[in-house]
Amino acid sequence: MSKRVVIEKLRSGVPGLDEVLGGGLPELSFNLIAGGPGGGKTTLAHQIMFATATPERQALYVTILGEPPIKMLRYQQQYDFFDDSKIPGSVRFLHLGADLLEHGLETVLANIVKEVEATQPKLVFVDSFRAVVRKAMETGQLELQSFVQRLSLHLTSWEATTFLIGEYDEHEVDCNPLFTIADSILWLSQATSRNSIVRKIQVVKLRGQGPIPGLHTMKISTAGVRVYPRLPNPDRPRPQRPDATVRRRTGIAGIDAMLGGGIPAGYSVMIVGPSGSGKTILSTQFIREGIKEGERGVIAIFEKRPDEYLTTAPGAAELNKLVDEGKLKMLYLRPLDLSVDETMEEIAAAVRSIGATRVVIDSLMGFELALAPSFREDFRESLYRMVGALVGLGVTIVMTAELVDSYTELRLSPHGISFLTDAIILQRYVELRGELRKVLVVAKMRGFDHSKQLMLYDIDSDGIVLREAMTEEGILVGTPRRDPA
Repeated sequence: MSKRVVIEKLRSGVPGLDEVLGGGLPELSFNLIAGGPGGGKTTLAHQIMFATATPERQALYVTILGEPPIKMLRYQQQYDFFDDSKIPGSVRFLHLGADLLEHGLETVLANIVKEVEATQPKLVFVDSFRAVVRKAMETGQLELQSFVQRLSLHLTSWEATTFLIGEYDEHEVDCNPLFTIADSILWLSQATSRNSIVRKIQVVKLRGQGPIPGLHTMKISTAGVRVYPRLPNPDRPRPQRPDATVRRRTGIAGIDAMLGGGIPAGYSVMIVGPSGSGKTILSTQFIREGIKEGERGVIAIFEKRPDEYLTTAPGAAELNKLVDEGKLKMLYLRPLDLSVDETMEEIAAAVRSIGATRVVIDSLMGFELALAPSFREDFRESLYRMVGALVGLGVTIVMTAELVDSYTELRLSPHGISFLTDAIILQRYVELRGELRKVLVVAKMRGFDHSKQLMLYDIDSDGIVLREAMTEEGILVGTPRRDPA
């Protein structure tokens, strides 16, 4: 049996992109970076070039009727990935705008060939290739197809990995010969949703390897381009899910008893209740108890800032000390154009950085409001993906969610998301002997028996303290009072 040809993969240097691609960019491939204006095509190309170019693997960046190199570099050097020490030793620039205008495609091709033969680069970038397409439209489609095929043949014979960058509309995919010849197509887009702009990247085509399908969120910051994979790579090794017979104590003896010893390791738990019922307090006690037992924790907050949170929470001094000692990590995720994948990656990175086994998300309503409007439309699907990915890291998750008390129906979660979690702790207000009291119940715990009692509780300076169980004397607000027999 003949051996298969091994295709080496280049690491792109773009966080998240290699995971989407299935390991990296195929070496010696003919790639197209396409999409509408402002999508980040040139920035993505430069980031790949500066990350992969070396004295042994030199890069040539050709501009055609686009920005001249001096103007383009003026902006690209603002990014962290820009390395001026690589110019001109590892990275060279060539501008052929005048050649295209005065002499046409043949001269452009001849000059590219001449430069490649002289410098023998292993990476070649042509930006903007759209200009070549427009010029070809003046002389006929056949010339464009011939130019693309000849360019591809030359660069492949020189064993160069090639990137063509250009602005295209989606309807051009079926009629442009470039899309047929390309080994891979990365499609960049951006959409406006109310006051937010969301960038996406999609691997439309990739020969020889399996990318993660779908649209992936992409961010551009001073660090450059960052891609957030929509789904975790199935080929990435996953930590073994913790043994659910091992219990994570909450720090509240009465609740641990109701749960049968604590929260099963690796479970996702939702604490649901109205405003002021103590959801944040319970979740904070869960984190503090874990740290007492030698674990580490992450708290992701979406409403209060960390300094405010660490000032008002019960045991604030202790929490601040735990942060200083590196046992607790606080994440403030409040921007109004977040994506679920970005949020998930931020939390996952925090978990890995300190080896956390407990995570609190406070709250799901704040999380929903922090999302860009386009992501709120698919909140249930997004939350499902996030919970699944975080549980896959081997952590135990506690999430808080506000739920307005209703006395005509029993609701276990907002948005009908109760099925996403393994356990639900429900908090409510009740009227008891002329007082408004707090009561909680374990409404759900998948796979294990648990207490079904309604337990009265109070909140003091130490946190939540369970009292006695509700009796028939307890009357829910809004229900008819039962007369004595």
